[in-house]
Amino acid sequence: MLPLLQVTFFLLSSCFSAGGGSPLSEGLWLLKTEFALHLYRSAAAERNGTNFVISPASVSLSLEILQFGARGNTGWQLAGALGYTVQDPRVKEFLHAVYTTRHNSSQGVGMELACTLFMQTGTSLSPCFVEQVSRWANSSLEAADFSEPNSTTTEASKVTSRQSTGEGPDSPLWGRADALSTQLSIMSTMTFQSTWQKRFSVVLQPLPFTHAHGLVLQVPAMHQVAEVSYGQFQDAAGHEIAVLELLYLGRVASLLLVLPQDKGTPLDHIEPHLTARVLHLWTTRLKRARMDVFLPRFKIQNQFDVKSILRSWGITDLFDPLKANLKGISGQDGFYVSQLTHKAKMELSEEGTRSSAATAVLLLRRSRTSAFKADRPFIFLLREHSTGFVFSIGRVSNPLD
Repeated sequence: MLPLLQVTFFLLSSCFSAGGGSPLSEGLWLLKTEFALHLYRSAAAERNGTNFVISPASVSLSLEILQFGARGNTGWQLAGALGYTVQDPRVKEFLHAVYTTRHNSSQGVGMELACTLFMQTGTSLSPCFVEQVSRWANSSLEAADFSEPNSTTTEASKVTSRQSTGEGPDSPLWGRADALSTQLSIMSTMTFQSTWQKRFSVVLQPLPFTHAHGLVLQVPAMHQVAEVSYGQFQDAAGHEIAVLELLYLGRVASLLLVLPQDKGTPLDHIEPHLTARVLHLWTTRLKRARMDVFLPRFKIQNQFDVKSILRSWGITDLFDPLKANLKGISGQDGFYVSQLTHKAKMELSEEGTRSSAATAVLLLRRSRTSAFKADRPFIFLLREHSTGFVFSIGRVSNPLD
């Protein structure tokens, strides 16, 4: 399969490791996972049972950049949302080292986090802020004239092309800011592209997928027989959960699937009980097993008003022209976040020929191996395998949407 995740995070403003390591790294990865799950739950509440994908890695990257310029209560609110602050030298150096190596492609896996700050031509920025941004997660500064929308789009498109996201900022998102007051725009991107460690083949016979309210859909499915990491657990409310981890080439990244065992259990009964520690406990207790795996193909693309999500978390000063304290950006008052929109896309498919499909169905009927069928709504997390770092998280309620 050749899955592709492309995420673009637009922010318009005006005027610890799971697999062992130091306590700092372990604590940070738990905090980042908790941030990812908190973001997921907030996004799920707005989506009313529909498909969606969101990238915590992209959102947190832009908030980290803002932390370099935030002061006072604005900085405290950002730290409260992330669970950490890059103003802490230990945190800053640790994450800097992680980001420096993460964008490098290896063994067929392409992963990159990047952030570009477009500043209004003539805007004076603090040298300290410029130095911090330039060292952070493949970030850069670009001059732009927000009074000329076409000029801004052109500059952003150049950066987007360099970052190979395939998602240009020539969308309506870039036209919603007040051109007379906008002085700074942040575009944060995260890309991931890889192949499965063991490729799927196509099952010609559609997979019956039980949608909400018992509605059964016939959806295209991928199939493989492979050694996978699998476990069955109970959440705090007693719901039976199946967890499956599928590795990508080189074992650098993995896709974690969280599936209710009972088709009558909706995801919104499970989502409130997902925490970083619960997820860490489940993943450390997965066992290797040979299984028949059936997974529907899906493609999800959406955008979020992250500003409304963060405001519900208590981040309010950042968006208030009178209360925002971003003096670290230029040494002066006047900057505040006027708009914060997140756009994400994820596509899951297989590599291989259709000629093996009939054989795959026969294997299911004759094999004595256990089967994992994602034939009901499920949650997915695209993660770094060694640390549990969550690149993206979402859910599939209807693979045909």
